[in-house]
Amino acid sequence: MNTHTATAQPSIPGTVLFDGEQARKGYALNKMCYSFNAAENRQAFMADEEGYMQRHGLNAQQSQAIRERDVLGLLAAGGNIYYLAKFAGILKLDVQDLGALQTGMSKEAFKAKLRDAAFQ
Repeated sequence: MNTHTATAQPSIPGTVLFDGEQARKGYALNKMCYSFNAAENRQAFMADEEGYMQRHGLNAQQSQAIRERDVLGLLAAGGNIYYLAKFAGILKLDVQDLGALQTGMSKEAFKAKLRDAAFQ
């Protein structure tokens, strides 16, 4: 007898919870982003983004978010922020840029919020 009951995931406004469902949904996207650890893969992506996305099996939602450089769209499409950071590096964005994008803040406002939180 299965006594396990599903519990509702907590809701964090403006945040996509990366759970098992999101991991399955974003597998191809995250695998592609992980490949950017190798310089030759970053160069191959920059030379032929469409072909690179196709070779990695990205779906339409993921491909469109890559084309638009839409980090929030990539999170919604199953992207994991740690793997997306590899893609962001190609765009010359750092983790603070990504945090600012996620929160809808400027980078400077996001950094100030981090500093303020560190001193509380």
